[in-house]
Formats: sequence, C-alpha cells, structure tokens
Amino acid sequence: MSRPAHVVSGPYAPGAPARELTVVSADGARLHVEVHGPEDAPPVVLAHGWTCSTAFWAAQIRDLAVDHRVIAYDQRGHGRSPASARCSTDALADDLEAVLVATLAPGERAVVGGHSMGGVAVLAAARRPRFRAHTAAALLCSTGSARLVAEARVVPMRAGRPRTWLTARILGSRLPLGPVTPAAKRVLKYATMGAGSAPEMVEACARVVHACPRDVRHAWSYVLETLDLDDGMRELTVPTEVVVGTADRLTPLVHARTLAAALPNCVGSTELFGLGHMTPVEAPELVTGRIRYLVTAYATNARTEEGA
Repeated sequence: MSRPAHVVSGPYAPGAPARELTVVSADGARLHVEVHGPEDAPPVVLAHGWTCSTAFWAAQIRDLAVDHRVIAYDQRGHGRSPASARCSTDALADDLEAVLVATLAPGERAVVGGHSMGGVAVLAAARRPRFRAHTAAALLCSTGSARLVAEARVVPMRAGRPRTWLTARILGSRLPLGPVTPAAKRVLKYATMGAGSAPEMVEACARVVHACPRDVRHAWSYVLETLDLDDGMRELTVPTEVVVGTADRLTPLVHARTLAAALPNCVGSTELFGLGHMTPVEAPELVTGRIRYLVTAYATNARTEEGA
C-alpha cells in the first residue's frame, strides 16, 4: 500500500475542514477547495506552490482556523483538483478569481497568501477586477515574477546558459520521483529547504511533493520556465508583504528584493536567515504571524463594491 500524500500526525498533518466544495474555473476546470474555521470570521485565502497541495499549508490552517475562515484550494492538477490541458498564468489567475468569487460574499475582502506558484497566481491576477474587489492584502512567500529558472541555484554551477538549460531539464523532467526514501528526502532538502530544517519538516514536504503527478509537474515547470509577470508585479496595488529564505535555491533573494522594490504598496519584506524555499513549513509561526498582521491591519471589516 502506498503512503498517504501527506503526513498524518504532528504539526504538519492537515486537519479536517469545516466544509469542502468544488469550484469551477472559467474554462471548466474543477478545483478542490477546503474551508476551515468559523464562517463569520475574517477570511484568508491560501494558494500553494508547484507540486504541492492544500496540505502544504497545514501549520497555517491549524493556527489561523481558530479565529479566521481559512480557504485553501488545490491548484489544477495538484492534490484533489483534476489535471487540465490548460496550464498558463492566465489559468492560475482564472482559478484564484473563481475561488474568491465562490467563497466570499459580495464586497467581502480577504488576505490572499501565495507560496511559490501560488504567488505567481497572485501576480497573474493582480489586474483582474474580481481579484481587486475581493483582496484586502497579500502575502508573497518564496516567489518571483520572471527569470525563475535562470536565477535558480539548484545546480551548483556558475550562472549562465548551461546552468539555465540543465536546471530546466531537471525541474521539467518527466521521470517519476519515486517513493519517499531517505535519499529522496536528502535531495529534496538540498533543493528546497535550509540546511537546518528538522526531519519532520522534510518528511512533510517530501510526502506532498512526491504525490504530485509527474505529467503535472512537467507541464507546470514549462510555465514557470517562461514566466514573465513583471507587469503583474507593478499592478499588485493592495498592501503586500514579501517573505523569503536567504538560502532559497529555487527563488533566491534577488526575486524577493525585486518584488519589494517594484511593488506599488509593499508594506514589509522579511529575509529569513538560513531558510530555504519552503518558508511556510520552515517558519510556520513567522508566516502565520504575518498573515495575522495583514488581517488585523487591512482586512478586518474590509468591504468594497463587487467588481466586474
């Protein structure tokens, strides 16, 4: 029997949602959505990254759901959302908008947190009227707007075309990741986490990442390889915080610093010494705390007229 797609005990084990629903995106793609916490509490929407699922946010959901309504969804092809032939930044934006419209009341605004490809979804949706109507503030964790493969440091070579080519081939490989073995965890830790990450953190991330179908992993790797959302970065006008690990090999510091400098309304930038790409898992209290701050500062009782 195969191991479950996430750990089943400890701080990174997903809790049971208050309710689940299926949201249909603009092109008919079906998205698995979970709602945790009280229905009348301030809303938080969480978008996970490439090869992950709602289980990636388990620590944040566990803490926030005590007094927030936490809405987490599986990106298309990930977790319990079926794969779709359409993989693009526009699809990411469509999906995020669909989730916001389906789970929030007219005029209700949430803090939207995006990690890695989830942050790309936020940038892609930044100019959309329904995103703007339903977003009070945003948190961008370990993400970037362009040149993701060119800047990645998972291959220990000097920056340049050979490193970029080899990085793209590795990240976009169709080969199966296989079972979660000690060797596989060492590889994942090197590529995505800080050297000091605890074994339970590595185990939680490995279970989630290895559960992603290889065809989905390959299809979305091409989207990230060709990413260019610098315009979206400049369109993200809501108050936005940026979080990054200083040892992030997938989205190094240059991306977070570019975001912090270019975002029209950056209200904070945190660089976590020695941490890698999986910041919500590696620094759960810090990431949760920044979400709580954004809710208190910008989202409590926030209402606006419904957009188009």
